[in-house]
Amino acid sequence: MPIIEVQGLRKAYGGRPVVDDVSFAVEEGEIFGILGPNGAGKTTTVECVEGLRVPDAGTVRVAGLDPRADREKVTRLLGVQLQESELQEKLTVREALELYSAFYPAPADWRELAGRLGLQEKLATRFGNLSGGQKQRLFIALALIGAPRVVVLDELTTGLDPRARRDTWKLIREVRDSGVTVLLVTHFMEEAQYLCDRLAVIKEGRVAALDTPAGLVRHSAGGTVISFAPSRPLDDAELAALPEAHTFERRDERLTIHGTDATVNAVISLLARHQITAHQLRVTDATLDDAFLELTETREN
Repeated sequence: MPIIEVQGLRKAYGGRPVVDDVSFAVEEGEIFGILGPNGAGKTTTVECVEGLRVPDAGTVRVAGLDPRADREKVTRLLGVQLQESELQEKLTVREALELYSAFYPAPADWRELAGRLGLQEKLATRFGNLSGGQKQRLFIALALIGAPRVVVLDELTTGLDPRARRDTWKLIREVRDSGVTVLLVTHFMEEAQYLCDRLAVIKEGRVAALDTPAGLVRHSAGGTVISFAPSRPLDDAELAALPEAHTFERRDERLTIHGTDATVNAVISLLARHQITAHQLRVTDATLDDAFLELTETREN
């Protein structure tokens, strides 16, 4: 049974649907990412999973439990790092970790968490004196302190510098490898590609795609891009007949073909057959950014 199951989830504010028939399942032990533009309904979706919002329709289950009806049980197996959080400004890092540790019957070692998240030298520092990145790391530690089966991380590395971000990614992979399921909300494509086993892309409150990061890229129209300046013109009919070639365009003397790896081999064969030289040949793969933009762009009527 999946550790998280969302079926037909709907939520509206002021009569406007924010989440509209969202369904997905998260398998135990995976890092499952939710991507989407601002206002797509990502945070509302995970807040329903956390039990912080009441769905208007649909069902949400965490380990078979209803986050609202079984709130106490779900709280003990679910750790949460919210998109926006605050603590009392005079509370020190040590006091916050000790306080949250006391909420759980079998908490993780907060000293070890502090060390892994670079907070060891800040234990005596008050929350109000921490930098934005240090506060973010503290909230990640508080999400993990209950030794949860599932942890929800909303905008995990916002405010962190590149080194701290990479260290945090390493920590999250270690957390997953220890058996904890991670539900990650992010707008960083590099983060999603590096961490996530599968991704749900949400657009205007609906799931636009659900696949692995590689699968999303593979099925995007961008695919593989072959660009070169041929020494002699190529016939349009032959270009259109190339296997798995989605589009081709000419600009100045340069030809650009959007296809797949199979298209690359076919282009090379075509050039060799006609003894055409490809000047300034460049082959690039589409990225998760390309797939995301393709899935979420809004076309004008």
